Amino acid sequence: MITPAFELTQDPDFLTVKIRVPYARASEFDIYFEGEDFKFYAKPYFLRQLTLPGRIVEDGREKASYNTDEGTFTIQLPKEVPGQYFEGLDMLTSLLAPKKSRSAKPLVEEMAASAELCEENEEEFDWEMEQIPYEESPPPLQHPYGFGNLRSGVFQRLQDELSDVIDIKDPDQTPAEERRRRRLAAEAAKFEPDHYLADFFEDEAIKHLLKYKPWWIDAHKKMTALQGGSHQEHDSPAFVVFSEAEREQMRKFTNKSFLLDKRSRRHVYLGLIDILLAYCYEIRVNEGDKNVESSWNIRKLSAALCWLEVSFSSIHDVLVSFGRRVLCYPLYRHFELVTRAFSDTVMILQLGKAAVLKCLLDIHKIFMESDPAYILNDLFITDYCIWIQKVKSKKLAALCESLQKTTLSKSHMGLELEELEAAAVLVQEEEKALKAAGTVSKQQLLCSESETSDSEESSSTSSSETEGSDSDEQESSTSEDGEINSLQGTLQEERTAPLIDCNGLRQGTDTWAMEVGDGKSKVSLQSTTPSGKLVEELEMQIQSAMRLSEQPEGLATAGCISQEQEENPVPEPDRFSEDAAGKGNFLEVSPKPNPLLFLCSTNEDED
Repeated sequence: MITPAFELTQDPDFLTVKIRVPYARASEFDIYFEGEDFKFYAKPYFLRQLTLPGRIVEDGREKASYNTDEGTFTIQLPKEVPGQYFEGLDMLTSLLAPKKSRSAKPLVEEMAASAELCEENEEEFDWEMEQIPYEESPPPLQHPYGFGNLRSGVFQRLQDELSDVIDIKDPDQTPAEERRRRRLAAEAAKFEPDHYLADFFEDEAIKHLLKYKPWWIDAHKKMTALQGGSHQEHDSPAFVVFSEAEREQMRKFTNKSFLLDKRSRRHVYLGLIDILLAYCYEIRVNEGDKNVESSWNIRKLSAALCWLEVSFSSIHDVLVSFGRRVLCYPLYRHFELVTRAFSDTVMILQLGKAAVLKCLLDIHKIFMESDPAYILNDLFITDYCIWIQKVKSKKLAALCESLQKTTLSKSHMGLELEELEAAAVLVQEEEKALKAAGTVSKQQLLCSESETSDSEESSSTSSSETEGSDSDEQESSTSEDGEINSLQGTLQEERTAPLIDCNGLRQGTDTWAMEVGDGKSKVSLQSTTPSGKLVEELEMQIQSAMRLSEQPEGLATAGCISQEQEENPVPEPDRFSEDAAGKGNFLEVSPKPNPLLFLCSTNEDED
């Protein structure tokens, strides 16, 4: 906190305290007085305590006033005892001392080594901040800033308090060219290509903001319709109307004149364009609503407010500065917002002084409601509000015409915007091509998978058909087996009939039987009652039931077997066979497609 400069005077009835607090927030201050104590606070100034030589009282006669030109508070405090004279009002150091220090007594005695007594009045250690009266002295060489470059030395003592308002450090000792160089370096370091490209390609929100119509668009349409398309300035209440609050703001301003040389007037006009551009951006992106970021947007986008820029050389220089800051700092960083703010500023200037004053009053109100930004009203906006009312309309019309003729493109920004956009578009096209190739390959993969599934289905169909044919063959073989089994049944019915061997009819109880299974032949004889007639009938049945095989091997095999039987007759006991059930099987045919056929020939001569 800063201890302000102050002085005290008196008359028989009142004690007057005059406190100088330049650039303080006059709308918010606190005064406390009681008995011999007086305290004052107005950010960033704090008069912690004045210990007065007499008592004052609060009885309704106290008064306070603030002089905006001088930046001083004047406070009149009634004396408790009228006519009492307060001594030592010019002893400021004594008045700032804590009250208890006046009555402090020596509490500790220090004994010197030489045994000499040295008495000193030691005060209690005070942890409170020591206050030293501020004495203004001629400042060293300082570089001006503010409206018309009429201010200097403001930030020498308020740098810590106002560091959030401006970006430049120690502006009083920084030349204008050095401020510009630092500003350009800070903008280049702050620019983020990813943020810019994101807003460039994903511009739905930007398009929505560009459709917003602030109040000056309708006013400009009315003016254009009334003038038949000409853009000459006409200040008319029909175009711009001030509210009662705005009229009250104007009544509070002090009427004063500004002595500006040619160079200073040029800086004032260029600074006005810079401030209006920032204001137009703020109104558009927030669609006319004020929020906590409104003050930040205006002062951050204006190099005159944020960097105390006073070295603008032309209107084009102002536009480039504004465009660069739009692309580096706020939430929405799109070049279309720069050009739209440009056209909005032209409309405001075409509407005349009334429209410009209305915008400046709105900025003044926004800064007054922002704790750190109020200082910018004292440095710039208040003086602009007073000055614009006295500007000749022809000057403002000439400024508007020059602004209209100025062109601005992305290449002027010095941030390689066009190269960034071209590279981003190229990358986007490559990504689309890769994506398309990936889609085609995916489709081909799906087609190949479908073909594979179709082939699998066809193979399964063919296998099922093969299985069907195999089942058909098994059914046909089964039917053949059935025929053979029926033949075996016929033979079993006649198993008791007498049989003859290959050498002729044998008398006795022997019957010849033949069994065929799985390529093996068995010959068995069973004892029955011999009968030549029955043997002949059985032979006839066998020859009529059995079908001769068409294959030569079958015939040869049968012939060989028959010949062997003729040459080596089997004894009777070995020829007899009987199954597990005790029944004889005369003929069992194998289920193979080509069963063996056993032929027996009888010797009719022996019959």
